[in-house]
Amino acid sequence: MKPRDDKKIQQVYKATLKLVKLKGLAGVTMGEIAKEADIATGTLYIYFKNKTELINSLFTSCRNASAAVYFKNYDTSIPFKKGLKTIWLNLLNYRIKKFDEALFVDQCYHSPFITETTREMTKKLFTPLFSLMEAGKKQRLVKNEDTILLLTFMAGSINETVKHTHYAGRKLSKETIEQMFQMCWDGLKR
Repeated sequence: MKPRDDKKIQQVYKATLKLVKLKGLAGVTMGEIAKEADIATGTLYIYFKNKTELINSLFTSCRNASAAVYFKNYDTSIPFKKGLKTIWLNLLNYRIKKFDEALFVDQCYHSPFITETTREMTKKLFTPLFSLMEAGKKQRLVKNEDTILLLTFMAGSINETVKHTHYAGRKLSKETIEQMFQMCWDGLKR
């Protein structure tokens, strides 16, 4: 048996991201992905037995990459608001720079393609964010609401702003970014 070629897998991932951005998850076929990746459809099936397996693999890859970036320069010993802002800025910058991946992940969350096993596995990657928000609640710095609700509020404002600026072809100024964080903080704080 021939060993898996990581270069081919990356070609498949890149092709999938491009096609999902254009057509959505449901609209993409394995044949189209193979063609876009410049490999034979049969070769694609050597790497992934079906579209669901491919989507879950790419989703996991994207979540691993994003988690590594989200927590860059984050230290649990720094004050809550500074830690939150560090993660918030990392999240914003990642979604701007990796827009196709972010769009793909968003679509996956709302699709039947992602298995419960994949959801649970990737959720664990974000334990530091859940822990940070729980610490903020214990310190009475943020609203005592469901942590998922608080994180959805935080991420939602970032996601929509990034989509708006991307599709409008605009860049976010430092001032706008500061205003965005302050609005997010105002919505979270007690």
